[in-house]
Amino acid sequence: MTDISTLTEAEAANELMRLARQIAYHNRRYHAEDDPEITDQEFDALVRRNEAIEAAFPHLVREDSPSKGVGHAVASSPLSKVTHEVRMMSLDNAFSDDEVAEFVARVRRYLNLAENEPLAFTAEDKIDGLSCSLRYENGTLVRAATRGDGQVGEDVTANVAHISDIPQQLTGEAPAVFEIRGEVYMAKRDFSALNAAQEAAGGKLFANPRNAAAGSLRQKDAGVTAKRPLRFWAHGWGAASDVPGATQSQVVQQLAAWGFPVSPEFRRCETLDDMLAAYEAIGTGRAALPYEIDGVVYKVDSLAYQQRLGFVAKAPRWAIARKFPAEQAETTLESIDIQVGRTGKLTPVGRLAPVLVGGVTVTNVTLHNRDEIARLGVRPGDRVLVQRAGDVIPQVVKNLTPDVAREPFVFPDHCPECGSEAVNEEGEVDVRCTGGLICPAQRTERLKHFVSRAALDIEGLGEKTIDQFFARGWLESPADIFRLRQRRDEILALEGWKDKSVDNLLASVENKRQPDAARLLFGLGIRHVGAVTARDLMKNFHELPALRAAAERAHSGDEEALATLTSIDGIGGAVVEALGDFFHEEHNRAVWDDILSKVSPPPYIVETRDSPVAGKTVVFTGKLETMSRDEAKAQAERLGAKAAGSVSAKTDLLVAGPGAGSKLKKAAELGIEVIDEAGWAAIVAAAG
Repeated sequence: MTDISTLTEAEAANELMRLARQIAYHNRRYHAEDDPEITDQEFDALVRRNEAIEAAFPHLVREDSPSKGVGHAVASSPLSKVTHEVRMMSLDNAFSDDEVAEFVARVRRYLNLAENEPLAFTAEDKIDGLSCSLRYENGTLVRAATRGDGQVGEDVTANVAHISDIPQQLTGEAPAVFEIRGEVYMAKRDFSALNAAQEAAGGKLFANPRNAAAGSLRQKDAGVTAKRPLRFWAHGWGAASDVPGATQSQVVQQLAAWGFPVSPEFRRCETLDDMLAAYEAIGTGRAALPYEIDGVVYKVDSLAYQQRLGFVAKAPRWAIARKFPAEQAETTLESIDIQVGRTGKLTPVGRLAPVLVGGVTVTNVTLHNRDEIARLGVRPGDRVLVQRAGDVIPQVVKNLTPDVAREPFVFPDHCPECGSEAVNEEGEVDVRCTGGLICPAQRTERLKHFVSRAALDIEGLGEKTIDQFFARGWLESPADIFRLRQRRDEILALEGWKDKSVDNLLASVENKRQPDAARLLFGLGIRHVGAVTARDLMKNFHELPALRAAAERAHSGDEEALATLTSIDGIGGAVVEALGDFFHEEHNRAVWDDILSKVSPPPYIVETRDSPVAGKTVVFTGKLETMSRDEAKAQAERLGAKAAGSVSAKTDLLVAGPGAGSKLKKAAELGIEVIDEAGWAAIVAAAG
């Protein structure tokens, strides 16, 4: 993985774009589809990578950044939507004693508390379930909702009526409004019995108790939920007309008094040592618990302190989850298969002799990449130690087979799907297929990217349509999109298509016969060539054939061509290598030639106008409310200015929106002119 300190701004922007897509995809698989395909640890690693890049490049934080979201939007649920009166937040994670200690120190710093001033926390086991909010009015349950994306969830009121742990009426006096929040879960024994029944009936097996609970609760037919052994426990609250206590401990006691199960491991901690001891004690007893847990949650006990601490983007400052390490077991690695992902990444998957790990039988293990196989020295037939890293796909911890004279596993240097070269770029561990648009494992996703809004933006060619046409052999490459008019009658014969919809689609396609060259280049999905990089390249080469010629010369060792490419601001060795690898493959050249035989992008010229900022360097920072950052940079270029990403002595003007931070401070120190977004709009308007 590339060291963040060596990333260029363009590389950072491209990686943040990829991370946003990856994390959103895996969030949807976990929260909306209850069918995760990577481990919690792998997901946490993606989130941490995103956070680290955003910290290094705060001006590149995207509107769709994972750091701004909670859970996943309920876009296509059969259940009705519910807007939470008080947002349901997620928790930040800690993975070591040191990170817990830093959390405590951070709380003390924020509250300006000395080391000797008392600061109590609560600790409780973090059950692996589905978050649920229960709204009670005058003690009567009136609505239940899942978390969803934190702001909008799904109405599961009818479903929770079948969960015996959830009372329809609170015991004793209750506030006029009180939302109790907790987790719907399934006990280990009940999960095993459910999967046994599913298997006997030929139904779908659930990966783990959390998935089983989520799939059982999120049923349109509450009768299905009624047949599933779901449980609930409470750990917090949302909207409340009155809070019955001054501390977290007191409110949790009241939840229990109202008839709710609460964590039997709940305890109050006076010191950091108490917190770490609670983690060890709960972890030691984890295997004996009747339910699955994946960590310990710490919360500041004082509600007054909680209120002062408040929230960051998606999590409270006063709480954190300390994750457990994965559970382990021994088994035999029977074979290693190579799977090709939608981005071309070759992922080795180990097939195991079935083994029970923490109550779940596992048969597959992720081996991550070529370097991980070499590090472990694993080969088919080896005895290995595996661990559950998030209860999804386990991973190998150690090769237990003695290091005898056996041939190592040979990682393929060609894609098993399409036969293209499989390479890893300098500084990266992942091996990727260079087949791109001709690789069956990547083709549909690449086509979807090609027609996306930031690329050619062809209306009417959505994901379902591309999948439909691809299945019929009508779309094999981008150029086939421009052959669709020859299939008008065949499209019209498909269910759901009418004359108007077919003609609208074909008109949208024809309107892109002269596409923007930078958008076309971006749409081809060449690694490291994002939207910004594509524009930077085209501003210098103007026409696509000229770019190809330079890339091919650089790949063959032409120093002049290499210097020309790397002299472009924001273009580094990774981009040049990716371009060279793309054009090195004959089938990629064929795709390139084919698409350029169907479209005629005009020369890419950034027309500039005389303006007060012509020849100056402009930096945009903070949140822009009337335009995207890309649009603002494009405006600056049309006005003859250079749009830079960081403030330096060469900066002439800083356009600062809400949330401007270090760049604004640095501009003030350097005496650089600062204007707001309205001031920038006035400059653009004056230039005509």
